[in-house]
Amino acid sequence: MDLAGRVVAVTGAARGIGRALAGAARARGATVAVLDRDGAGAGAVAERLGGRAYALDVADAGAVAAAIAGIESELGPIALYCSNAGILERDPDPGLATSADLDSWARSWAVNVMGHVHAARVLVPLWRARGFGAFLGTVSAAGLLSQIGSATYSATKHAALAVLEHLAIAHEEDGIRIAALCPQGVDTAMLGAASAASRDGVLSPEAVAEAALDGLAAGRFLILPHPQVAAYARRRAEDPERWLTGMARLRRSMRGEHGV
Repeated sequence: MDLAGRVVAVTGAARGIGRALAGAARARGATVAVLDRDGAGAGAVAERLGGRAYALDVADAGAVAAAIAGIESELGPIALYCSNAGILERDPDPGLATSADLDSWARSWAVNVMGHVHAARVLVPLWRARGFGAFLGTVSAAGLLSQIGSATYSATKHAALAVLEHLAIAHEEDGIRIAALCPQGVDTAMLGAASAASRDGVLSPEAVAEAALDGLAAGRFLILPHPQVAAYARRRAEDPERWLTGMARLRRSMRGEHGV
């Protein structure tokens, strides 16, 4: 996908993968809209990239619609929307998979799933009329596998992948490209020492961003910066019982290492 001269919007862009996606898009000639709940952080990134900053809570449907309208009015039609914002809230009791409270479930669903839905509800009709557009959703390998220590993250990332698959199936013939970015360990504030992903190769946000844009250019739906994730997903599909046994063993070893 040629981004030169086009408008790219990135959510969760004040730091981490989002900031790297904005930088990579700018390096490929795009005009960048930098969106984040942290308006000051978004402003700093936008100033460095010569883009425009927008303070945005992706859980707010009205705010998402207003931000998209503002970008299109001020910068031009959005060619690529990187729906990257996400949250990870770990199980409060590491030994109890049901320990997350209802507020944690609601927050995770609102950001990790509905953040994609709110944007797609505005953009897909616009793109159908134009005959082009691309939506990149940052999901995580947890959407294909699981997230040890966070029921809310595991469930919402699986749901996010399902939303993107549905969009891809329904709108391929409309010239709309949908992609799911599913990295494993990435060197951001979200990666904790107690994460299984931290054991299996940690990539920089910049490497993940380049993989994402390269994957879009190649027309891939599932973008896996960590190639081993594909092998893990095959094992999970081929022998679910063995996979679950292995994940349970990994969880026990992690709890032992960290004294929980």
